[in-house]
Amino acid sequence: MAPHPGIETDQIKEKARKDLLDLLEGVRGKKNLVIEKGLAGPIGIFVKFSTLQEYGVDKIFYLENSNVDSSQKNVIFLARGENATRSLAIAEQIKRLQKNSSVDHEFSIFLIPRRTLVCNKILEDIGVLGDVSVEELPLYFVPLEQDVLSLELEDSFGDLYLRKDPTCTFLAARAFMLLQQKHGLFPRILGKGDNAHRLMELLLRMRSEVAAEEPSSASRLGMMPSAVIESLIIIDREVDFATVLLTQLTYEGLIDELFGIKDNQAEIETSIVGPAPGQQGKAPTVPAQQGLSRKIQLDSSDKLYDQLRDTNFAIVGDLLNKIARRLKHDYESRHGAKSTSELRDFVNKLPGYQAEQQSLKIHTSLAEEITKHTRSDHFSRVLEVQQNLQQGSDPSSQHDTIEELIARDTPLPTVLRLLCLESSISGGIRQKDLENFKRLILQAYGYQHLLTLSALEKMRLLETRASVNVLALPGGAATGIKTNYNYLRKVLRLIVNEVNEQDPNDIAYVYSGYAPLSVRLVQCVIQKPYLLSVTKGANAASNGVSGAGHGWQGFEDALKNIKGETFNKIQRGEEAATKARQILSGTGGGRKTVVVMFLGGITFTEIAALRFIARKEEGRRRILICTTGIISGGRMMDAAVEKGTLGKTG
Repeated sequence: MAPHPGIETDQIKEKARKDLLDLLEGVRGKKNLVIEKGLAGPIGIFVKFSTLQEYGVDKIFYLENSNVDSSQKNVIFLARGENATRSLAIAEQIKRLQKNSSVDHEFSIFLIPRRTLVCNKILEDIGVLGDVSVEELPLYFVPLEQDVLSLELEDSFGDLYLRKDPTCTFLAARAFMLLQQKHGLFPRILGKGDNAHRLMELLLRMRSEVAAEEPSSASRLGMMPSAVIESLIIIDREVDFATVLLTQLTYEGLIDELFGIKDNQAEIETSIVGPAPGQQGKAPTVPAQQGLSRKIQLDSSDKLYDQLRDTNFAIVGDLLNKIARRLKHDYESRHGAKSTSELRDFVNKLPGYQAEQQSLKIHTSLAEEITKHTRSDHFSRVLEVQQNLQQGSDPSSQHDTIEELIARDTPLPTVLRLLCLESSISGGIRQKDLENFKRLILQAYGYQHLLTLSALEKMRLLETRASVNVLALPGGAATGIKTNYNYLRKVLRLIVNEVNEQDPNDIAYVYSGYAPLSVRLVQCVIQKPYLLSVTKGANAASNGVSGAGHGWQGFEDALKNIKGETFNKIQRGEEAATKARQILSGTGGGRKTVVVMFLGGITFTEIAALRFIARKEEGRRRILICTTGIISGGRMMDAAVEKGTLGKTG
C-alpha cells in the first residue's frame, strides 16, 4: 500500500466534477437544470456549460427567478441542503409546474452537500416528497487555486458572528473528515479562537464516531496520523477583525475592493477593459456601451495575473512596463529569424504572445482604473485614518476626519469600517464619541440603520470601551476577552517601518508596513525561528524551539492577549496500526503539508501573505489554505447593513 502523494486540489476538483456528471447521467434524456444562484460560480470552476450540455442539460434557470418552463420532461433542482428557504422555493416551483403544465414532469433534487431533515420536512409538508427523487452531491471544498480550498459559503461571516449559526463550522468539520479519511489524521491540530476550538472538538467527535461505526482493521489503518500532513492550524476570524477592515493593498486585493472577485471572476465595465475578444469587431452604440460589462477570469491560468496578484500595488506599474518591453522585444525577434526553423519556432509561440498581449491590455487598463481611485483625495483620507489607527495613534485624533467623511456623504460601509477598525484596535470607542457617531450616521444615512448599528454590536465589531470587560494583560487570564493590539503591536512586531515592496522580506509588505495578526499567528507555528528572531532577538531563535512540532511554544504571552481559546491537540492512532503503517509506507519523510484554515473568511491580502511564507518555506513544507469563503471589509459590512428603508430623512 503506497502512501498518498499529498492533498492534491486537482483530485478534489476532478471528484466533484465526476460526482455531478454521474448524477446528471442517472437522469435519462434531456433535462432542464434549475440551480441556486450562489452555486453557479463554484460549479463553473470545475465543470463548463458545454460539458453539462453533453450530459443532456438543455436549459439552465436560476432557482431565485422562479421561471423554469415546461420545455423538458426532466427537471433537476440543484441547491444547498442546509438552506430551508431554498428547499421551500424548490417545493413551490414543483407544485407550480405540476399545476400549470400539461407535461408529466419527472423531478430530481440534488442537494449540496447533504440531505437534511429540515429539507425532507418542507418537501413533505408541501406534498411533493413522494413525487421527487432526492440525491446528495457531497461538494464541500471547492479548489479556487492549487493552494486554496474554499467552502464558498457566502454568508458564513454573518452566520457565525451575527446569527450565531454554527452550520459552516459543521460543514468545515465534515470537509476535513473527508481529507482525514483519505490522507490520515492531522497529527497535530492547533488553533486560536472559540469557533476554532469548536471545530477542533467536532473533528475529534467525528473521528470517534467513524471509529465506532467502522471497527475493521482496514479503517483503523486509514485513520492513523498522516504521513503527508504536518498539522492543521485553525484561525477564528474574530481573533483579528482589524485586518479585514483595513483596505487591501495588493493588486488582487484592490481589484476585490473596487470591483469584487467572486469564484475567480470579476465583472468589469467594458469601458475599462474593452469588449470580449469575440465582440471586438462589432460596432457598439455609444450609450449602450457605458452600461455593458464583461467577466474577467482571474486565476493562475492567466500567467501575467499570477505574477501580479500577490504584489503590493505600488510596484504593479513597473512590472507591467517590464512585461510590455519584453513582449515588444519578443515580437520584434521575428525580424531576426534567418531560417525557416526559426520562423516556425516564432509562429508556434505566436498564440502565447497574443494571449499575453491580451492579458497585458486588460491588466494595464485595470491598473490605470485602480490608480485613479488610489490617487483620489477620498482614498488618501481613508487610508491615512486606517494607518494612524493601526500604528497606535490616539483614536480621538481621527474623529474629525471621520465626521468630515460623513458630512461629505461618503458611502456608509466606508464610514462603518473606520469606526469598527477603531473599536477593534482600541478595545472599543468611548461611549460619548460612539453616541455622537451613531447620531450623525442616523441623520445622514437614515434611521433604518438603527438595525445596522445593532447588528454591528451583536457581532462585537462596534463596542463602547465601558462594555469591554478587561483587556487580557500580559500574564493575565489564559483566555483573552479582547484582542489587545496595543500589546501585540510590539511583541509580534505588527508594524514594520522599513518595507521593501520590490523585494519584500516580511509579510508586512502586503499592507505597506502592517503585518496581519492572523498570519503572524500562523508564523508563530511554522516560522518560529524567524519570528522569534525579529521579536525577541537572534538568541531567542537559537534556543532549540523550532517547527510546528513545538506548537505555540515561545509565544504563550502573546496568545493570552488574543481573544478566544488557544489549543494544541495531538492526534495519535493505535500503536499496532501505527507500526503497520510505518512498515507498509515507510517513514513518511519528505516535504509535508501544513493545512491553514480561516474560519469565517479570509482576504486576498492574507492569502498573499501566506503565499509569501510558503515561498520562504519551500523545500521544507507546503501550505494549503482552506476557508469558509473569501471576505473583505465591504462584505463584512454587507452582513450588517440594513438594505430596507424606513423613509427618507431631511
